[in-house]
Amino acid sequence: MRHDGRQSDQLRSMNITPGFIPHAEGSALIEIGRTRVICTASVEESVPSFLKGSNKGWITSEYSMIPRATSTRTTRESSIGKKSGRTQEIQRLIGRSMRAAAELEKLGERQIWIDCDVIEADGGTRTASITGAFIALSLAVKKLMASNKLTQNPVRSHVAAVSVGIVGGRPMLDLNYVEDSSADVDFNVVMTDRDEFVEIQGTAERFPFSGSALDQLLELGRTGIRQLIHAQRKILEQS
Repeated sequence: MRHDGRQSDQLRSMNITPGFIPHAEGSALIEIGRTRVICTASVEESVPSFLKGSNKGWITSEYSMIPRATSTRTTRESSIGKKSGRTQEIQRLIGRSMRAAAELEKLGERQIWIDCDVIEADGGTRTASITGAFIALSLAVKKLMASNKLTQNPVRSHVAAVSVGIVGGRPMLDLNYVEDSSADVDFNVVMTDRDEFVEIQGTAERFPFSGSALDQLLELGRTGIRQLIHAQRKILEQS
C-alpha cells in the first residue's frame, strides 16, 4: 500500500465538473486527488498569420499556477515579466496533445485557446491539465456544432494523460507530490483512445532504468489512461 492507501496500479480519486466557467465556450474543473485545475476553451474566429488562407484551424494553450497552489507562495509570472521554461514546456505539451486529438482542417479558420489554471497542486498538474482540457475542448466543439458554425466534428479521438514512475523500486501509477519528489524514475504519458502515444516524457531521476521497467511503466500508463478516457466519455455523454 502507498502512503495514501492506494495500490501501485490505482489512480487517485477523480472528479470532473463540466461547464465550470459559464462564460467560456467549453470548460471543466478537474480534480485528481488534491490536484485541481480549471480548464477553459475559448473560440476565436481567426487564426495565426501562418495559417491565414489555409482553411485550417489551430488549437493552442496557456498554463499557469495561482500563487498559493503549492505549500509556499510562488510569484506570479506576470510580475516577473516572463514565463518560466517549465510553464512554456507544459503549455506546449497541452497544445500538442489537443491538436493530436483533432482534425484541424475540419475546424475551419478559427482558433481555440485552451487555458489551464492550477488552483491546487499535488503532483500531476500537466497530466490533469491535458485530461481536463480535452473535456473543455469537446464542449466548445459541441457548442460550435450546435450553432452550425461547424458541419463536421473535428475531434478525432479522446486524449488523456497520466504520470507513472518508480518509487522505492516499485512501479507506480499516478504519482502525487510526495511520490513524484522521491521517484527514481518519472514519466508523463499522453495517449489517445486509439491506443496511440501522443507523447512520452521520461527520465531517470536517480538510477538508470531497464527496458523491462520501461515496458512496465508504459503498460501502467496505458491502463490508467483507459480509465481516464472512460470517465471522460461518461462526462461528455451527460453534458
